[in-house]
Amino acid sequence: MQKKKYSSYEEFCKEYKVEIPEKYNFAFDFVDDVAANEPDRLAMVHVDDNGKRTDLDFEYFSRESSRLANALAATGLRKGDRVMIILYRRIDWWVSMLACHKLGAVPVPSPNLLTPHDIEFRVNFAKIKAVIVENSVSDRIEEARKNCPSLDVLIEAGSDTAENGWLSLTEICKGVDDSFPRPEDAACDDDPLLIFFSSGTTGHPKMVEHTHKYAMGHYLTGVYWHDLEPGDLHLTVADTGWGKAVWGKFYGQWMAGATAFVWDFRGKFDPAKLLSIMSEHKITTFCAPPTVFRFMVREDLSQYDLSSLRHCTTAGELLNYSVFEQWKEATGLSIYEGYGQTETTLQIATFPFMEPKPGSIGKPVPGWDIVLRDSEGKPCPDGEEGEICIRVDPERPVGLFTGYLDEPHKTARAIVDGWYHTGDKAWKDENGYLWFLGRTDDLIKSSGYRIGPFEVESALITHEAVVEAAITGVPDPVRGQAVKATIVLADGFEGTEALTKELQNHVKKETAPYKYPRVIEYVAELPKTISGKIKRAEIRSRDEEKSSK
Repeated sequence: MQKKKYSSYEEFCKEYKVEIPEKYNFAFDFVDDVAANEPDRLAMVHVDDNGKRTDLDFEYFSRESSRLANALAATGLRKGDRVMIILYRRIDWWVSMLACHKLGAVPVPSPNLLTPHDIEFRVNFAKIKAVIVENSVSDRIEEARKNCPSLDVLIEAGSDTAENGWLSLTEICKGVDDSFPRPEDAACDDDPLLIFFSSGTTGHPKMVEHTHKYAMGHYLTGVYWHDLEPGDLHLTVADTGWGKAVWGKFYGQWMAGATAFVWDFRGKFDPAKLLSIMSEHKITTFCAPPTVFRFMVREDLSQYDLSSLRHCTTAGELLNYSVFEQWKEATGLSIYEGYGQTETTLQIATFPFMEPKPGSIGKPVPGWDIVLRDSEGKPCPDGEEGEICIRVDPERPVGLFTGYLDEPHKTARAIVDGWYHTGDKAWKDENGYLWFLGRTDDLIKSSGYRIGPFEVESALITHEAVVEAAITGVPDPVRGQAVKATIVLADGFEGTEALTKELQNHVKKETAPYKYPRVIEYVAELPKTISGKIKRAEIRSRDEEKSSK
């Protein structure tokens, strides 16, 4: 597909349509096709934790994924078998994903922070047959293995040899044919492509299944939201254990003709190091969660050469106005927000041909019929909050999940009467821009007001003392609920009574006074999921437990 230039959102919605070739399989129909016609086209620039750079073309990924597909078949893996993949940001992750696509096996990308208990739950729940993991994860797999009867094939990356029933990824590929012709029954269309586990902000994570059409759903992500052109060097900050990796490091970026830049850092995130990497390697387009931008603007950006950078995007949470302004002042670039879920591709976004409004997630993406609906299922007028709902009948948007595997009751609660209920709240302004408020359970009802956590958190982090903040509601005999702030302080600040009053007054100046936090707790760190999302439900649960004593 050739990128068409659009001059307005209205033109985009009218003319853009996803076109999916019959029996589409990304590994065969895109990667192998490019490798056959442009074998030297650069697919990836990979920089490891020691700064070593490796440039890889499409011929490499086509050849090595075919080799691995043959090796996996030799272990007994077949179409439909589920494979857990935990490989940080190793090159092996892309090879393994493509090999599974060719074989028809179903990869389950998983984060490297999983505990043995997490692994046991996921392997058993998903009936996973094989794992491909980095050797630093093998001991946790080994601990969980005795309670995982479905687990049959164990493959370790990063070791030349393996033992105790394990296979070395390097060894099983040696001497193996690097040609894997497309099988007659190759996975395609509505066959399962991959499974994500939801982040589990409340309760156990759910299995989210996507089909082979999902890959093409990300064409719009790379081409129009990331605004990629052939030759661009694109960096998305994301762990390969989560959906954001395939949003920003794989399908859409390659289809756009861009090169995926992968920085395989280990340990604690260092914003100064990231800026140095971007400067040294001349990154042209960049996507990261707002938290990353928040840390980056605390650095002296004038010390880094970001002149190659031309377009920036963000998703995963909401962007604070102050961060938007600081980044734009330092780089001259706006940050374009987007919204989606593990269950979807990009569904709402601000595109380059739209004026970005800091804090707004933008407008619905073409092909996604989105309506804000109230508790009775009626459409909400402009300015009134409602749940983000997506029409799935008569036609499902390309990129929407098939359902929560093996949990039909949860699927039935989410997809009702032809609508997928996201569980997220927003409101729409008079220009059609949507403004995210938070999960339905996160909204605070205080003295008749409904308060979204983001607007208070956004006000708090504009104060120099605040690094991170989480807003929740606590029971209040008069107001029903009172606003509570759980805060991580910057170095050099202490949680004194004087600072508490200062922060409360600061919020009153930054936003409507009734939203200020009447309760403030200072903590060393906020509880988060392994994907980095704040677990407000856990904070609420702790507070309820304290109040009951």
